[in-house]
Amino acid sequence: MPLSRFANTFSGNPLDRAADRRITPEWIAAQRASPDASAVVLWRGEVLVEPAPEGGERLAYLKAEMAEEAAGGEALFLGLWRETPVFAVDFKGGADPTAGPLLGLGRFQEMRGAGAILAAPEAGIAATAKSLFDWHDHHGFCSACGHESEVVDGGWKRLCPACRVEHFPRVNPVTIMLPVFGDRCLLGRQAAWPKGRMSALAGFLEPGESIEEACARELHEEAGLNAVRVAYHSSQPWPFPSSLMIGLIAEVDGDDARPDQTELEAVRWLSRDELRRVLASDDGWDGVLPPPPLAIARTLMQAWADGFDG
Repeated sequence: MPLSRFANTFSGNPLDRAADRRITPEWIAAQRASPDASAVVLWRGEVLVEPAPEGGERLAYLKAEMAEEAAGGEALFLGLWRETPVFAVDFKGGADPTAGPLLGLGRFQEMRGAGAILAAPEAGIAATAKSLFDWHDHHGFCSACGHESEVVDGGWKRLCPACRVEHFPRVNPVTIMLPVFGDRCLLGRQAAWPKGRMSALAGFLEPGESIEEACARELHEEAGLNAVRVAYHSSQPWPFPSSLMIGLIAEVDGDDARPDQTELEAVRWLSRDELRRVLASDDGWDGVLPPPPLAIARTLMQAWADGFDG
């Protein structure tokens, strides 16, 4: 059962992470040895998919032992599906494995595209795997003493054999907010985006900030607005590489918005009716192109257009 009526892409991973059991090396070894163990496969941040019998595509699951041997690297434990272990492997190198050891077993799909075509639970599994591998790729050495660390707990921890410091996968919290004033909301535009694309505003939390304070700071820095009330809407795991998008509706005290020309090159106020027109078509309205459906920014915009005020 979903925990929220707002289900964002990459949330909804159905696996039991077995956090109380994966800390036991013998248990992890038994899961690896299970003849039923399967593995999802990544390469260069993309995930292996295959045709689904009912049409479309689905995650490709390989026998874990075979996948691990083909990848030449240790499989990470993702969790249990009805007590059946599920792992993930990551192929290294520039050569597409589907032209070699994985010939005929599917194709690799970029993760944003995977979020658009996979069923929600499978997109959540793929996102989890990508974030885990991204963390391992960038945290191979102990930040306390510099010694190379070791993978333990099935991949959910690294342990330094020299100083015994434990390192855990990190998630970077990001506030993403839709500013509202009266019956209008503000959208912003970054110069690098496709022509016409406008979206909610966003920024990383900094040390010593609450979610509300980070939201207020970002609004003031990027658009010169002052937040007076912040309401939580929903959140989204965002595996690029490993963020948690915290979706907010932020009431502000005025409409004198000024883009900072660093993060934002333009801003625009839209009424609820105008926002509905923007969202009604993938081509947008009046020169405003909405963010894609997989983005939580789109969810926030739709929620406010439908009457959500927090």
